[in-house]
Amino acid sequence: NRMRTSSKFEIVLPRTPREAAPATTNETHVLKPGTIARYAAGSLATGGFSTLPGLVLVYYLTDSLGVSALAAGATITVAKVWDVLIAPIMGGLSDRARKERGTRRGLMLIGAVGLPLTFLLTFSVPAGMSPLASGLWVFFAFTAAATFFSAFQVPYIALPAELTPSYTQRTRLLSWRVVILSLGILLFGAGGPEIRALFPERPLVGYFAMGMVSAAMLAIGLLLGSTVAPRDTSTAKGSLKLPKRLPRISFRDYRAGFTVIRQSQPFRALLATFVLQALVTGLMLAGAQYVATWILHDENAVSILFASLIAPAIIFSPLWKKLADRIGKERAFQIASIVFLLATLILGAVIWIPGWWIVAPVGLAGAAYAGMQTLPMAMLPDVINHHEASVATQSEGQTTPSAGIFGGMWTAGETGGMALGSTVLTIVLMITGYIQSSAGVSASQPDSAITGIALAFSLLPSLLMSLSLITLKHYRLTKADIEGSQ
Repeated sequence: NRMRTSSKFEIVLPRTPREAAPATTNETHVLKPGTIARYAAGSLATGGFSTLPGLVLVYYLTDSLGVSALAAGATITVAKVWDVLIAPIMGGLSDRARKERGTRRGLMLIGAVGLPLTFLLTFSVPAGMSPLASGLWVFFAFTAAATFFSAFQVPYIALPAELTPSYTQRTRLLSWRVVILSLGILLFGAGGPEIRALFPERPLVGYFAMGMVSAAMLAIGLLLGSTVAPRDTSTAKGSLKLPKRLPRISFRDYRAGFTVIRQSQPFRALLATFVLQALVTGLMLAGAQYVATWILHDENAVSILFASLIAPAIIFSPLWKKLADRIGKERAFQIASIVFLLATLILGAVIWIPGWWIVAPVGLAGAAYAGMQTLPMAMLPDVINHHEASVATQSEGQTTPSAGIFGGMWTAGETGGMALGSTVLTIVLMITGYIQSSAGVSASQPDSAITGIALAFSLLPSLLMSLSLITLKHYRLTKADIEGSQ
């Protein structure tokens, strides 16, 4: 019991763990460096898987396998739609595993084993297959990879809400995650094409070599990230091994997902903003290879573009944390988004003045991108705990884990936005008359297609970023709200 003095002594009973308001920085809430490092290591894999297919998969299909731009976009979009559909199911599985087995780790380990294998298969199309057969091969392999990715990613996103209740420690955890995420994007985004370039006369062999090295790196990050999932020692069934069976699959998880969207206004605002920005990221990511090839006239220049994007992101991640600690995550997120919008507006000049000068605004976008990743991910566990506290109050303290459901809907939104970005690019390419080609055969592009590539990399993202700033205005959850609800 604790006592406080006013006009009389008052006995205040201790709150339950769910109701306890965290101290601003309390030793019990300070995360250990090992926990931060292992959690961040998971982003080496999530960043790599999100980046490399988005960067080269459309180009792989159109320029090495002879698949039309529209068919390539449809192949990836359908696979990503499956990922969107499966994510809420994975969220429900994760929550039930947490409740029944005391940990989310089993589902994460399944993803850690399956993703590297299916990722390698995606870039292992045998030479001599028809465009139709090649497209189907990529579709099934990539769909399987997306499923295993969701098995890891959904519980991984849910973990910060359970690792610490501290508003500032979550920003610390997620800022280091973004440092490793940026490093993973750099290694996969710049290194992957460099490995491919080692086999200029045999592009399919280059893609296979790229897939092998990438799969090994994915496995390392996924396995390390899985070890950080906390275990409820009071749960007798808790296990750190691959589960012999998963908790039951329930399609009611979709209803639970839409329920949290309906009940949590901060989640609606944050999710809408993040989905729009994921759409921007997916669009520019898929377009980078085309910018390198047709605007900079160097297929391997995509590595330079990625280096100019990610190097500032690595440097600025800690700075966004400091800014968020000073003015709040939501305001810092708004500033990061405005800076990124400014960078895309500057890039619009590439339509009329193509050249290497675009590296400068891409670097500015990279500095902003660090904040656009760190801050919303640090805000998500705040939203989760605020919602759970509200539900617990309404039901007199009784509630069940819901972080997995939030993680599932978040992953579905991010995946859908990224996939739609690739789809938008393929539509722009089709409308502007882009000509696909097979491995070893180059094609010249009409001026309209070059203009379309430039627009997809600059002014179209500017428009989408403007919309995301509108949705972000509706997010009103502050540090005081978080500490007052716990």
